[in-house]
Amino acid sequence: MNKPVSGLYAITPELTDSIGLFEKVNAALRGGAQVVQYRAKFIPESLRLEQAKEIAGFCRSHNALFIVNDSIALTRAVHADGIHIGRNDADIPVARDALGPGTLIGVSCYNDMTLARNAVLQGADYVAFGSFYASNTKPEALRASVGLLQLAASELSLPVVAIGGINADNAKELISAGADAIAVVAALFDAPDIEAQARRFARLFQHPFMSKHNL
Repeated sequence: MNKPVSGLYAITPELTDSIGLFEKVNAALRGGAQVVQYRAKFIPESLRLEQAKEIAGFCRSHNALFIVNDSIALTRAVHADGIHIGRNDADIPVARDALGPGTLIGVSCYNDMTLARNAVLQGADYVAFGSFYASNTKPEALRASVGLLQLAASELSLPVVAIGGINADNAKELISAGADAIAVVAALFDAPDIEAQARRFARLFQHPFMSKHNL
């Protein structure tokens, strides 16, 4: 059984420089990332497979979850812990049929609580909301409110992930509102010292913020 999604959830930048990517991911893992999502939309399939295999191994050695964005085939090929799907990706039942009960399925719910409720009914293992703040990674993303996060944390029985424009300063607000995990790209992987930045994010979860776990 996979461990639950929680803590620092690192989403990889899209890089054809595999060595550079691996160095960044390993630094994030050393700093305390609990989840790594491999997200690569525009690089060749063979390179995606190579990178995903390596990163899956890094995650296993650090006892971290490895999630693949969007691709059922890649998730299966590298024996990833889970897949993350969005509005235009595979349906949850299709992913579950293809990957089996032991694979985590995460779902982007943007700023829509109805999507989250439906995802729960269809068997998702975690849901993600955002963007909570302006994001250079996805500047066109829908904006979600902290109030929505509080509602989801109080109502839903599965882990809730916050994403979008999150940095080490504003993450505290989201964790306090009930986020089980914070998904970060630029604020982590663009940092001059990725390991130290990851450690800074990870420490935020060590403080007794008010959340659905301690209300």
